[in-house]
Amino acid sequence: MSGMDSSGYSDIESAALRARCASVFKPPGWTGRLLVVAMLTLLVFGLWHLGFSATRFLNGLSSLGKLVVLMMPPEWGSSTNLLRFLMSLAQTVAIAMLGTLLATTVALPLSLIAARNTTVSQILRFFTRRGFDTLRGVDTLVWALVWVNVVGLGPFAGVLAIAISDIGSLGKLFSEAIEASDQRSVEGVTASGGGKLHGIRFGLLPQVAPVLIGQCLYFFESNTRSATIIGIVGAGGIGLELSEMIRTLEWQKVAFLIILILITVSIIDRLSTLLRTAIAGSKATPN
Repeated sequence: MSGMDSSGYSDIESAALRARCASVFKPPGWTGRLLVVAMLTLLVFGLWHLGFSATRFLNGLSSLGKLVVLMMPPEWGSSTNLLRFLMSLAQTVAIAMLGTLLATTVALPLSLIAARNTTVSQILRFFTRRGFDTLRGVDTLVWALVWVNVVGLGPFAGVLAIAISDIGSLGKLFSEAIEASDQRSVEGVTASGGGKLHGIRFGLLPQVAPVLIGQCLYFFESNTRSATIIGIVGAGGIGLELSEMIRTLEWQKVAFLIILILITVSIIDRLSTLLRTAIAGSKATPN
């Protein structure tokens, strides 16, 4: 009687499986081993070239511990400070929301041009996709530095920085979702006498809307964190307050601001998850 291996197959079945899929079961060849060695070599060289030091790392952990002690207990100071911090936090959320909304408004029509199955011209499609590559190739923080110098300090620069960066990212994601959509619904609309715009409006957009909304909600979460960072360079919001508290060594207030940001991001993340779940549920429920 044949035995059983750990996967539950008999010895005969296991031998037959190994015979049919010999390339999968054979040990890694020299190519795989050389690749592993090359990756480890690159890692060691990179750490050495960038000046990584275990001593510096351990000393840094010691300094981090001292900094955490200085942050305890977190406090906001006077009631005036608390009101100012909350207003700055609300401004950060507003920057993220308006930046995401502006980016979505611009990215959606451009994504129809960038998608293979809805474009009006292959030349326009090519230049639109390269434009998306250019916009998302520059980090939001860099865009914030640019717009602060163009329109001045304040939340307006933050909204523009987030919007410009997200147009490239959302446009790419939107166009890929449109290209992956089922064309049978569009063909059904056009076969009933509708034009190409009718096919997009009644056949394509209802199909991809849950995906696009989910992507927008995720970017809103991410942009709330980004709005905090760009505030440090003068684009408004609570990042500006955080930068000022660090500069004046008010570490207890720094700890309070960090906790405030974490709570806000957690709440937005939870609400966004609930909305995405509700959208997915409504999509799955038959009419």
